[in-house]
Amino acid sequence: MKRRTLAGAGSSTLMASAAIAALYGLLGAGALAGQEAHTCDDRAGLRIAVLDATGLVRVSDADVRIRWVDVVRSPVRKGSGDDGGFTSCAPRDATKATVWAESRDGSSEQASVELIPGETSEVELRLLGEDNPGRLEGRVFDAVTKDPVTTAAVTVAGRRGEVETDRWGRYILTGIPAGAKQFQVRRMGYEPLEYVVTVKPGLTTQVDIGLVPDPVEMEPLVATTIRSRGLESKGFYERRYWGEMLGVGEFLTPEYLERWRPIRMSQLLEQHTMLRPRLVRAGRTRGTLGDCLQVYLDNINVGNLDNGSGSNFALNSVVLPSEVAGVEIYRSSTSLPDGLMRFGVGQCALVLIWTK
Repeated sequence: MKRRTLAGAGSSTLMASAAIAALYGLLGAGALAGQEAHTCDDRAGLRIAVLDATGLVRVSDADVRIRWVDVVRSPVRKGSGDDGGFTSCAPRDATKATVWAESRDGSSEQASVELIPGETSEVELRLLGEDNPGRLEGRVFDAVTKDPVTTAAVTVAGRRGEVETDRWGRYILTGIPAGAKQFQVRRMGYEPLEYVVTVKPGLTTQVDIGLVPDPVEMEPLVATTIRSRGLESKGFYERRYWGEMLGVGEFLTPEYLERWRPIRMSQLLEQHTMLRPRLVRAGRTRGTLGDCLQVYLDNINVGNLDNGSGSNFALNSVVLPSEVAGVEIYRSSTSLPDGLMRFGVGQCALVLIWTK
């Protein structure tokens, strides 16, 4: 048995059979023709269709996002096909997923999907183009112990429905109209929080919340950051989300770079990353880094950084730290997310530099 979920245009999850029948009538009997077979064997499957705001036209090349709520796995991020569709098989131990879609014109609301092994869940995501809505994403934690707060109810005043934080205290709210919004967090055992946050059109605002245990007397902790549109489109934040959960890779954010303001790229890489022991060793022996370190600047391979003078890297003459939006560093190919396996660095370190 296949189950259908609709997100977008102010809708949450449609479960009633009458609503499902009406939706089939709206889309046409052939809307999902040729996609009936379950192709994930004994695993749960997701079949996603991205529609425009009217629900009548399928949208190709939309950015489909899937996060596995209860297991530690890399989030899925892929474009919808020419028919607006996308199919994915869930990890064997996943039981719930959060799904949404984004495009240049807007984003959908998110759908929460229960996953059943051997069955395919059909999800329709309706893009909300009005006012180019934005997103809120972040983490809820205990302000005293710093531990993640799970199952906290997170919502925005006036928005239908709410989301719960996962086992890592993370949440995401999508399809939120731009402007000042009353952000609300509730969890039994903690003081409720209300905070006014400004949602930017088409951008993700990261809001990390430190809830205060009741009856501890202290101020809640709130940290708000507007995400870089360029880094968002390159998948930087998704890989950071995955990397921080698994302890894989190092991520230098725009906020970090703005606070520190290094003068040279060699200074940035030598002093503040996991590469320091390797770079210092190479400089001491005045040898080349060779295959030990591969560097990509905006997806262009700029070599191993060494210009024959030890640790005085040629990259210093290629890009300035002030031009950099973010940096990703991985020790070897064994620590790369699936989307980066194309770089194939073997046992060598990989540095990805993204400019503004």
